[in-house]
Amino acid sequence: MISSADIYHIFTAIVPLYVAMILAYTSVKWWKLFTPEQCAGINKFVAKFAIPLLSFQVISDNNLYKMNVKIILADVVQKVLALIVLIAVVKLGSRGGLRSIITGFSLSTLPNTLIVGIPLLKAMYGDESGGLLVQIVVLQSILWYNLLLVVFELNAAKRTSGVAPTVEDIGDKESQEESPDEAQEEEEEEDEEAQTKPCKSKTMRIFLTVGKKLIANPNTYGAVLGLIWSSIRFRLNVKFPAIIEDSIAILANGGLGMSMFSIGLFMASQRSIIACGIRMTIVGIVLKFVAGPALMAASSAALGLRGKILRVAIMQAALPPGVVPFVFAKEYNVYPDTLSTGVIFGLLITVPVALIYYLILAL
Repeated sequence: MISSADIYHIFTAIVPLYVAMILAYTSVKWWKLFTPEQCAGINKFVAKFAIPLLSFQVISDNNLYKMNVKIILADVVQKVLALIVLIAVVKLGSRGGLRSIITGFSLSTLPNTLIVGIPLLKAMYGDESGGLLVQIVVLQSILWYNLLLVVFELNAAKRTSGVAPTVEDIGDKESQEESPDEAQEEEEEEDEEAQTKPCKSKTMRIFLTVGKKLIANPNTYGAVLGLIWSSIRFRLNVKFPAIIEDSIAILANGGLGMSMFSIGLFMASQRSIIACGIRMTIVGIVLKFVAGPALMAASSAALGLRGKILRVAIMQAALPPGVVPFVFAKEYNVYPDTLSTGVIFGLLITVPVALIYYLILAL
């Protein structure tokens, strides 16, 4: 059973994060200490320096040669199940399409592991749980965020398709005006090529765009370089010189607090904490704090996870939505209000929800 000492350790880990977020919120909403331009500068610092260096530090501290394969597979299975369920629900409802699937996937399966999860679960289950969460962070940074970016690009292509006539369309129109019969024959002969060539061209453009965005994303560099250094460090048992290690640590150690500060600044810029309305907020809460952990419990149990590892797997699925999916949603204009509400409201109720799950799993 949970003790008062356990609760104290949990609050010791979480309260400082909320302090940073509340200070940022009040400094903008009430004290007017920062202008929108200054807030944008702080957010850019967090996105370009603090979070990538924090990702590098966390991932490079993880021993790639001692990763728990079962918990990684459970995470993959959970996300596949969530995607199948979301596609089925969207088809039955016939509303929202790909945009709803993206939003639901982001809310239900991509937790805020790096910023909130590691300190929270370390306080609950010890340092070992932090190592397990780092393994999920590795997979999340390398695979899921990049896959999500691809899906956002596919959705962007579907919004833009058919907006303006292509050169080929104009040429076909002119041909039909001059000689309808000849144009019809040419259209029948080139039908197969006309169907496949634009598809290939569009697919190539999408992947080129995704590649450029990934190359320009500092988080990608942080994750990849973290993996490379981890493989070297734990294989050869070497460390960075102190001057390099301290240079990274001085910025990375502030990444956690600055991330929460940045979230507080964003909260202050919104008209309401519940920007998407009560109904969508309830849907987001159900997806994140009920459906996500339930699917994780099913996939983890099926793969034979037991004891503390099973509890850690379920608990990390009950963390609030991650900040990175919201950044993508804002950039591509895919329900950013829903995801921002999920992030903000999720952070506000993280502690009580985590304690409820902690008590249930302790029975």
